[in-house]
Amino acid sequence: MAPLIRRFSRNASAVFGAVILLVVALVALVGPFFYAQDPFSMVGTPFSLPFQEHLLGTDILGRDVATGIVYGARTSLLIGLFATAIAVFLGTVLGAMAGYYGGYVDQWVMRITEIFQTIPFFLFAILLVAILGASITNVVLAIAIVSWPPMTRLVRGEFLAARGKEYVEACMVMGMSNWRTIVHHILPNTLSSIIVMSSLMVANAILIESALSFLGLGDPNVMSWGFMIGAARPVLRTAWWLCAFPGVAILVTVLAINLVGEGLNDALNPRLRHF
Repeated sequence: MAPLIRRFSRNASAVFGAVILLVVALVALVGPFFYAQDPFSMVGTPFSLPFQEHLLGTDILGRDVATGIVYGARTSLLIGLFATAIAVFLGTVLGAMAGYYGGYVDQWVMRITEIFQTIPFFLFAILLVAILGASITNVVLAIAIVSWPPMTRLVRGEFLAARGKEYVEACMVMGMSNWRTIVHHILPNTLSSIIVMSSLMVANAILIESALSFLGLGDPNVMSWGFMIGAARPVLRTAWWLCAFPGVAILVTVLAINLVGEGLNDALNPRLRHF
């Protein structure tokens, strides 16, 4: 762990991204203690300017924008993490089965993966939410369903490469079970790639959730950054801050996650450790 942290700390942009991500996480965790009111509550005069009575102003209905940013951070991070966790689990299981067993298992898994990848992922997410209903659980499921194919292909490739290695052949010669070979020997050697891909999937999940909420397909009872931007569309020219602040929050969070992902790739990639 210590060598990993040292390699990661040498990457200035990755450290910068980690600091920003830590700040966003702290806002999501601690912010509700300072902004205890309901983010949907009308607490002031509509269209109050930022940095006056309210820190970031108020929206078209008099709701506090700063409160919405705080609760939106919690929504975006939770949806991104839970959706990514489901997609990573599903993609890892299917990819491991396809790469290790090969044959008909590989063919069936790859055909299913290709079917999912031929459908535009965002349109598919819209369709799923429209069918299942606009709730935070269904949004998480929809994002997970459209996000697992890349992870499946990645894990399958890693398992195909590892299947011909000496340590895997030694496990087979020793009579070790397939389950133990996969979990205890092959999977640990693929974790670096899975971790890097997972970090990028979190950023993608946040963007998908924001886009769905922007279109009015998010949970109407949960405040999110995409919902705030969507609600402010009619007054974009006269009240710029209503779109600007949640938009900047999305931009900064996604950028920070991508910087951390690139830093993890540099730190975990054995081909780059000598640099």
